[in-house]
Amino acid sequence: MHWPPDWPHGYPGDMAELRLEQLSAATAAAANSLTLKPGQEQFVQPTTYAQAESDVKLSSAWTRVVLDGDEVVGMIIGTFDADNSEEELRSAIWRVNVAASAQGRGVGRFAVHGLAEEARSRGFERLTVVYEPGGDDSPEAFFRAIGFEVLRETQYGDHFAVLTLG
Repeated sequence: MHWPPDWPHGYPGDMAELRLEQLSAATAAAANSLTLKPGQEQFVQPTTYAQAESDVKLSSAWTRVVLDGDEVVGMIIGTFDADNSEEELRSAIWRVNVAASAQGRGVGRFAVHGLAEEARSRGFERLTVVYEPGGDDSPEAFFRAIGFEVLRETQYGDHFAVLTLG
C-alpha cells in the first residue's frame, strides 16, 4: 500500500478533531503517563531498537503528542537520519503510544500519518518500523492495517516493515 491512503471522506472515525503538537513541558507529563491496554507494555520497545539506541542521534528525533481537545491521547517518536548505516533507523517510527481509552478511534493512524508527511517533506521515500511480532497485543495488526509491509526479520527476531510514501 502506498501513502497516503485513499480516504474519500477524510480521516476515519473522529480523527478530524485531533491535532499533533511538538512535545513540550506542558504535555510531557501527560505523554509519559499514557496508560496502554494490559499486555501492550511488552511491545513498547522492540529488542532491535533497544540495541540500537546509542546509534540514534537525539537531534534527529521528531516527537509529537496527539491531542484531542486539550487531552493528550497519544504520542509518536520518529527519527530521521539519512546517513545512518542501519536501514531501520533512517526514517523510522521509534515509538507510538495511544492511551487505552483512545485506542480504536484512529489516534495511532493519525500520528503515523503526521510522521509520514514529515518524512515525505524531508525527501524520504519510505517510513519504516520495527516491532515484535505475535500475540493479540502485538502492534503487528495495526501496522499492517495502515499499509506497512514486512520486509524481513531483524537479527533479534523483530519484524522490519516499510510503508512506501507516495
